[in-house]
Amino acid sequence: MGAGVTQRQHEPAETGEARHGLDESCLRHVLGYQLAQANIPIRKVFVKHIGEPLQLSTVEFTVLSLVAGNVDVTQKQLSQTLAVSAPNLTTLLDRLEHRQLLVRVRSETDRRSQHIRLTRKGSALARKAIGVSTTMEHDVLRHLTEAERGILVELLQKVARHRRV
Repeated sequence: MGAGVTQRQHEPAETGEARHGLDESCLRHVLGYQLAQANIPIRKVFVKHIGEPLQLSTVEFTVLSLVAGNVDVTQKQLSQTLAVSAPNLTTLLDRLEHRQLLVRVRSETDRRSQHIRLTRKGSALARKAIGVSTTMEHDVLRHLTEAERGILVELLQKVARHRRV
């Protein structure tokens, strides 16, 4: 190594130093920060494999996936599951409806609610996106064993289950 250059400047330390040279150990205890940092490579993979090629944002992908996997989803259920306000969800659903990916159908049992259903085009897009999503993160997570990936998902689900909505 050159004069005055230590290995610490070139390699991340286990103590919290990132490649960009900032010591992040002061934020080690902040789960939100850790999640945000972990989300950076995941978001890039999403954009590369689903976002750009299929023209879907993460929330649009999530809505299509939830509607594909659940019969007669209501706007209220989606709003609660995604922690999205009713007006914001309405705007999102309007956009997906305009793209002819879903329709809103008045409930026959409760005229006040509407069921969200995928169109044929929406079902095809959801199937394709869900198929891509099953493998798109493998490269980002290749340094984790299959067991570690399972534990990571299980712990994140456990944190999410105990949220206050």
